[in-house]
Amino acid sequence: MDSEYLNERNWLAAFFGAVTALVGGSLLAPKAVYDQFIWRYFWGPVYSDAKGAACAVRAGGETTLYDGTCPPVAESAVVAETGYTTVSTVGYMVVLLFMMVGVVLLLDRLDVGRDPRLFFSLVPFMLFGGALRVVEDASDRAVDAGVEPVISYPLNTLFISPVIYVTVFVVTLGALLASLRLESREAVPDRYTALTGMGAGVLGLTLAYLFYVSMTTDYVRLYPQILIVDVGLASLLAYLIYEWADRYEPSIHAGTGKIGLAILWAHAIDGVANVVAADWLPELGHPSAGYDAKHVANRAIIDITETVQPESLSSVVGTSWPFLIVKLGVALGIVWVFDEQIFEESPRYAILLLIGAAAVGLGPGTRDILRVTFGI
Repeated sequence: MDSEYLNERNWLAAFFGAVTALVGGSLLAPKAVYDQFIWRYFWGPVYSDAKGAACAVRAGGETTLYDGTCPPVAESAVVAETGYTTVSTVGYMVVLLFMMVGVVLLLDRLDVGRDPRLFFSLVPFMLFGGALRVVEDASDRAVDAGVEPVISYPLNTLFISPVIYVTVFVVTLGALLASLRLESREAVPDRYTALTGMGAGVLGLTLAYLFYVSMTTDYVRLYPQILIVDVGLASLLAYLIYEWADRYEPSIHAGTGKIGLAILWAHAIDGVANVVAADWLPELGHPSAGYDAKHVANRAIIDITETVQPESLSSVVGTSWPFLIVKLGVALGIVWVFDEQIFEESPRYAILLLIGAAAVGLGPGTRDILRVTFGI
């Protein structure tokens, strides 16, 4: 980059400075920095989740796990509940923005990111991230069934949010570097073909494992109709919206082209997965009565719908359908914002941001679809 301050040297200095501050603070003031900040808001929730607990209590250097609500504890004890808090959410957002800057600098260094083919080459890795999270869900189901899971602590922490994002990033970065090396040696037609193949490979291995578990165990079962309905309906909706825009308002995707269709599809996958899981399972022959909404926005939309929609209508169409409408509307808005001028001025930033926009839909959407498909 040409900026005086936003360059590789300054980014690395900031990175190592932050790491040094956290490590130094943990050594000099362990209770204030490590216990009350790092463990309480970041590592503690991951540890609790990895152990299949609802919360973890740290006191006197010892950690106790609880399956239900944490009991009253001493004032000196530190409680970490599975899931996200306001502090951890803000912290992860700051880290994400910082790392995105680092990714842009890395792409500048590698001279990668201006070709739209990069976007499509990374789609398999987005699907891989969602599928990999379901591997951990399957391990939790094994524990519930009294079976020793294939992946247990501490290895399973690599597949738990937010650590899984680092895991997927490292795998993707390794594949990108390998594809560049293969291209330089003329071992593949081009870097994007190689990258797509590697993404399809890790995705295929992950799905193969899940299918294998569903065929060889009792705690995971396959319901293929869920996968067919989810992917089929999401694809149909994305295509119809894209074709509508192409006919009546072509300026919407004049800048993104086929990437716009992929963005719509990614968020349709997430929206349809939520609607099917919440309201349609009995009609599709799934034994579960529905999966509770975990996302704050989805839960809020369902609560509002339950309040304003008549019960007679809710019993027919359900209460999660507005979430799908919101997801499709947001996706269409994203596609509209990325006009031709943005691609002309900053193609690398535009493609990187669109990759992030697609991952936000495909990652959780893939997980939700596969969890229900495998009855996890």
